[in-house]
Amino acid sequence: MTIRCVRYLTVFISLFTCPLFGQPITGKGDRISGLNFATRSPVLGKHGMVATSHPLATQIGLDVLKQGGTAIDAAIAANAALGVIEPNNGGIGGDLFAIVWSAKDRKLYGLNASGRSPKGLSYETLKGLLGKQTQIPLYGPLSVSVPGAVDGWFELHKRFGKLPVAALLAPSIRYAREGVPVPQVIAYSWQVAARRLADNQAVVSEFENFRKTFLINGKAPVEGQLFRNPDLANTYEKIAANGRDGFYKGTVAEAIDHYARRTGLYLRKDDLANHKSTWIDPVSVNYRGYDVYELPPNGQGIAVLQMLTILEGFDLKSMGHNSADYLHVLVEAKKLAFEDRARYYADPDFSKIPVAALLNKDYAARRRKLIDPKKAAERIDANDPTLRAGDTVYLTAADDQGNIVSLIQSNMLEFGSGMVPDGLGFVFHNRGTSFNMQPDHANHYAPGKRPFNTIIPGFVTKNKEPFLSFGVMGGAMQPQGHAQVLCNIIDFGMNVQEAGDAARFSHSGSSEPIGTVMKDGGRLALESGIDKTVRDELERRGHRLIDTDFFGGYQAIQWDSLNRIYWGASEMRKDGQAAGY
Repeated sequence: MTIRCVRYLTVFISLFTCPLFGQPITGKGDRISGLNFATRSPVLGKHGMVATSHPLATQIGLDVLKQGGTAIDAAIAANAALGVIEPNNGGIGGDLFAIVWSAKDRKLYGLNASGRSPKGLSYETLKGLLGKQTQIPLYGPLSVSVPGAVDGWFELHKRFGKLPVAALLAPSIRYAREGVPVPQVIAYSWQVAARRLADNQAVVSEFENFRKTFLINGKAPVEGQLFRNPDLANTYEKIAANGRDGFYKGTVAEAIDHYARRTGLYLRKDDLANHKSTWIDPVSVNYRGYDVYELPPNGQGIAVLQMLTILEGFDLKSMGHNSADYLHVLVEAKKLAFEDRARYYADPDFSKIPVAALLNKDYAARRRKLIDPKKAAERIDANDPTLRAGDTVYLTAADDQGNIVSLIQSNMLEFGSGMVPDGLGFVFHNRGTSFNMQPDHANHYAPGKRPFNTIIPGFVTKNKEPFLSFGVMGGAMQPQGHAQVLCNIIDFGMNVQEAGDAARFSHSGSSEPIGTVMKDGGRLALESGIDKTVRDELERRGHRLIDTDFFGGYQAIQWDSLNRIYWGASEMRKDGQAAGY
């Protein structure tokens, strides 16, 4: 029987304590159509669609579409809003990547708006500052690279925008001044991140700025509490009035420079003024008739494509969704792709990256042979393909003209470096911690270089028509999340909402571009919707199971070219919303 013919016999059950009777409350109801684990139906719209990780950001984007703005206008407005209302995961102190389908040109454009390391911090100086440490710290001044997001907004707007940027920022400025209630998942993550940064005050210079900007009476906000950020409203107003230079030059850049000199951060005005985003061509592989597109390094998008080229050699559908055989194969394919990710993915301006060879079908076939169907691999060596041949916000928007944008933006870890420049209302990301300190590695640290970056927007076409704009937030979870969503849709016929709500795995402990090496097979986390018999069998094959509360966060827009309808989805692991009209 197919997955659409069978109700799951076991469903995800949440246990809470009843405040009235002190008895457990068992949770999930039953749907009368579709798959029972889905949290809702897909959202349908003819004229436009926006899907983000926060309902208010989605509504802002939808308002922009109704005012005649393009999908790119809506995405910029929504992303600016997320910097106010979900500041733990994104903001103008971080980087941005995007894939845009231009209906006029009938082609995809890629934008890499990630920043570079400070020009004034040499490898030798950094190594001396690190002392006996072999990796750049997760927090504090040495982890900061140039923020690329604002330049990304203006590059996107210059090519695809219509409404004035000032109009796109106006709703976010209002929310930053008036305040916005914090929803459930964001509140939980905010509290965890604030405790983590408080524990690292010795590393995070000027923790008091973080406290003043992102805590309320010394504590992270709780669900339903109103959060205001007037400093960010002022910064947005300068960007609205002065454009890109309102961030990378002038008083904002001067304030950043002054703060950096005071706190041991090596960013300078010239680093900001000289930053440039890069328009790039997305790369793709064909997976069972669908062309899947990702951006090339310094991001990790091609790990998705490497996984798919390996998985194409297996009959996943006959294995059964989330069966032991299916999950085992996906995890092992992830391990293989991540070994190449650890070795090759880096800034292409500094290293020759064999992208075409890594995506070659013959190379995938050779790697596929390394998968033992009955045993989890503990260690895998990266091959030489040339012989032949950590948190984030994601959003997507589509407009009435057929333009679609897949956009992802991040602080890296929640609240990034923990460093908040005086009076500006945002936190610097800590993407610089992703450099490798081994001088012979492709991702080694160098001044003016882009570090390895985890954030990846995804896009799929079929028969040269747009099919799916999607993303799955969350560090190393992103490539494995992309692959799982695509298999759910392509191999198992799930709709765009079901594909995101389905139970996931998350494998950690693979070799990383910073220099760590997998020696024990890593660790595998499974969501509660995966059956116990499957768990037991995976353990028997050598997978080491652990518990985690993080399996990413997904939004998507699917285009139905036959009926000319957008299908939107936002999964239940976030506070998000998809909305159309």
